[in-house]
Amino acid sequence: MKKSYLYTGGALLIVIIGYFAFTKLKSAEQTYSFETVKIGKGTISNTVTATGTIEAIKTVSVGTQVSGVIEKIYVDFNSVVKKGQLLAQLDETPLQAQLDQSKATVDQAESQLKYQKATFDRYKALIAKKLIAQSDYDLAEYNYNNAIASLKNAKSVYDKNKINLAYARIYSPIDGVILNRAVDEGQTVAASFNTPTLFSIANDLTQMRVEAKIDEADIGQIAMNQRVEFTVDAFPDMKFAGAVSEIRKQPTVTSNVVTYTVIIQAPNPESKLLPGMTASTTIYVNEKKEIAVVPGKALRFVPEPEVYSGYLKSLPGDLAGKMAPTILPKEKADPKTGYVWLKHGPIIREQEVKIGDNDGINYELISGLEQGEEVVLSMAVVKLTSETKKAARSPFMPQRPGGSRR
Repeated sequence: MKKSYLYTGGALLIVIIGYFAFTKLKSAEQTYSFETVKIGKGTISNTVTATGTIEAIKTVSVGTQVSGVIEKIYVDFNSVVKKGQLLAQLDETPLQAQLDQSKATVDQAESQLKYQKATFDRYKALIAKKLIAQSDYDLAEYNYNNAIASLKNAKSVYDKNKINLAYARIYSPIDGVILNRAVDEGQTVAASFNTPTLFSIANDLTQMRVEAKIDEADIGQIAMNQRVEFTVDAFPDMKFAGAVSEIRKQPTVTSNVVTYTVIIQAPNPESKLLPGMTASTTIYVNEKKEIAVVPGKALRFVPEPEVYSGYLKSLPGDLAGKMAPTILPKEKADPKTGYVWLKHGPIIREQEVKIGDNDGINYELISGLEQGEEVVLSMAVVKLTSETKKAARSPFMPQRPGGSRR
């Protein structure tokens, strides 16, 4: 009987020793890894992207108001012109003929007026003495007034033909660059209901604009003077800068998609941007620079209860006592309040923070943390393998005093 107790006690002792040995071995077979980041300054930016077309700030179409044959062209594509510079000239022969004809009509009307005035003056003196009939006087007065009207009409036709002759010479209305020349010498142009376009002139190619099409879902975020960056296919590695200068309220509907035109001022000092290029724009609708930020991953991180419990058990009692024994669930009622896990050495603890705007990656940190503090992004159990154990016994690693060397 006594021997049986001895066997039972010995077996129990073996089980206890085995349990502690297994626990010790298990703890020696795993460790805990942390992914952390230090709180610092950064930039919060939200953007809206769109495509657009590059245009000159001011483009003028120059046409002709009279019909005729182009006799001479003085400019060509890409010519730099000044306001008032002669661009082209029509054949003036038919226009000069019309002017001469109208001048002759004016001379004839003046002679007729002179004769009718003299007749009217004589009849006026005679009617005063009652030497002629009233009807004769009325006819003389009618002819005189009609002669006055005829002279005015002849002069107006003369003035019109004089202006048309001046229209035969086509001048530049602005300083700029010839973008397009639509006619050649010898070509006939007809000015009927629509004035034919002879030249297109851009006033200044060092100052361009982008006409971007913004979706109706994003137009509410666009405001004046917002910073813009854009690229063009001709220079894919370059970024051009601009700013929102106009938001047009007239919608454009294409295949049931509603867009609005936003004008972006784009300086072009090197003249690399050309009219008609397609621009891929990024509008910074909300941007804050050099502010304290906290990663969104840190705000979303919560240790798994089993991993957290195991980590507590792996720490010495004095350190484990400084950490919360369990993880309590948090109800986040205020969207401007969040929670992160701080790491001070081996100790991790939860910390409430106040947050502001975000860009989907980082959040603006208003309060709750200081710069340089370390927050946890992830926590995991790492199983030790033969390679990691061997690395742990590397001869290049410090050895504890009295440790064996092989």
